[in-house]
Amino acid sequence: MVLQLSGKAAEIVQEKLASGIYADAAEFVSEAILRAEELDKLKLERLRQELQIGIDQLDRGEGRPLDIDRINRELDEKLDNGKKK
Repeated sequence: MVLQLSGKAAEIVQEKLASGIYADAAEFVSEAILRAEELDKLKLERLRQELQIGIDQLDRGEGRPLDIDRINRELDEKLDNGKKK
C-alpha cells in the first residue's frame, strides 16, 4: 500500500522518524492506526456507559419531557454567537 501524506501529517511523521522512536514511516502509521482503533473502542464504551446511565435514570422515573423548542433556541443562540466572533 502506498500512502502519501502532506502538510502537518507529513511533518509529524518526519519528526517521529527523526526522533528514532520508529524505524520507518510504516511502523509509525501502523501504530497510529492501532491506537486510533483503541480510542474508537474506548469512546464507544464510554458512550454506552452514558446511555446506560440515562436508561437507568428513566427506569427510576427521573426523566423529563423533551423540549425540542428549547433545544432549537439554544442551538440557534450558539450558532449566532459563533458567527459574531
